[in-house]
Amino acid sequence: MEWLDKRVLVIGGGLSGQAAVRKLQGLGAEVFLTDSQSLEKLSGVEETGLDAKHLFLGQVPELAEINPELIILSPGVSPKLSLVQEGISHNVTIWSEVELAMHDCPALCVGVTGTNGKTTTTTLIGELAKLTGRPAIVAGNIGVALSGQVKGLEDNSIVVAELSSFQLEFVDKLHVHIGVLLNLTPDHLDRHGTLEKYLEAKAQIFKNQGPTDLAILNWDDPLVRNLGSELKSRVIYFSPTTFLQDGISLWHDEIVYAEKEKRTMIPIISRKNLQLRGSHNLENVMAAAAAARAFGLSWTEITEGLAQFKGVEHRQEIVGSFEGILFVNDSKGTNTDAATKALLAFDEPLVLIAGGKNKGLDFHEFMKVVQRKVKSLILLGQAADEMEQAAKDEGVKRIIKVTSFEEGVVKAISEAIAGDVVLLSPACTSWDMFKNYEQRGELFKELVRRHYREPIQ
Repeated sequence: MEWLDKRVLVIGGGLSGQAAVRKLQGLGAEVFLTDSQSLEKLSGVEETGLDAKHLFLGQVPELAEINPELIILSPGVSPKLSLVQEGISHNVTIWSEVELAMHDCPALCVGVTGTNGKTTTTTLIGELAKLTGRPAIVAGNIGVALSGQVKGLEDNSIVVAELSSFQLEFVDKLHVHIGVLLNLTPDHLDRHGTLEKYLEAKAQIFKNQGPTDLAILNWDDPLVRNLGSELKSRVIYFSPTTFLQDGISLWHDEIVYAEKEKRTMIPIISRKNLQLRGSHNLENVMAAAAAARAFGLSWTEITEGLAQFKGVEHRQEIVGSFEGILFVNDSKGTNTDAATKALLAFDEPLVLIAGGKNKGLDFHEFMKVVQRKVKSLILLGQAADEMEQAAKDEGVKRIIKVTSFEEGVVKAISEAIAGDVVLLSPACTSWDMFKNYEQRGELFKELVRRHYREPIQ
């Protein structure tokens, strides 16, 4: 694409939008930026150097004012936005920020998507990629905008990108050499409308794959498994519950790779040698192992890398054990499926802090698990009333509603005794009370350590 003086509108002034602006400026495009928030609320926008003619903040410009040839969407921007819809009706090309980032990048691209486990799997694949000795970067939905990381990468580099459904909606030429679809459960239905539309967005990760590329799919999820027959790429399945004669699965307590045609079964790692807790993390480990093998690591190197991996921040992160109570930060558990998996990872009595902003999900099935696993349920945020009703419907006995996050943590500590686990796994987004789930998780850790007068690491 010839970029010089091309008029490009970037919608969304956060980290992804700013990274897109800088990349476009470097390519010689004339860049415009719009965001519904004011300049005072958008940290870093001034550093892009855009003048008043090219900035539309706190307002929505008319498409005709800019007359763009290309629109770049930040992940949080809904395609239903009138400006986006007007662009579509005028046949303006719409790209996501990741499409722009990878448009001219020659590196091997590993893309990871799914409802849950994306960040853990992306981070783990990134750690394994470093063992190759090749330049490797980890970015995308993981909190680091892809456009700001890929400059200067060559064809021996590896890009490991966490890709959300929002980022995949407007895939054009994005080529993911190794694509991972971990699972699919109801999420973001307030944006996608139906599970089928949600799946369509996720499946875009495989859109431009060919016979030499690889798709890594979850055998246990029928919607994901059935995609395999529709893809042009090679497919490898993984399963924590079913032994696969072709693929990566469990043989007793050992993760193994099997090839039926070659009559081989290669042991990778025993469950007891993993530092990640919970059965759901087997999915993440298996998918990462398949990706790492595809970009050239030996099984021995993969085994060593998997054994060393401790997990990621805000995903079942151990905050500490104080007075016999274990505190766990699972702030990234932003939907019911993720929070359910967190609950099932523990056998100890649980005090659960949950709530926030709902994403169009029903809480009843989640509350059935809460009823079995949780001794005290602390609810907060916009969804507290809705969650309380679902909890009562499912027979949860001890329900406590609080009006602030700080009050919720204090109350959870008072409910716990030695041998219990205090778990923050909200089953909701943080957007009603916090900027993001990271901010929520950091405050949880700070409040716990402050209560016990422990230094914050």
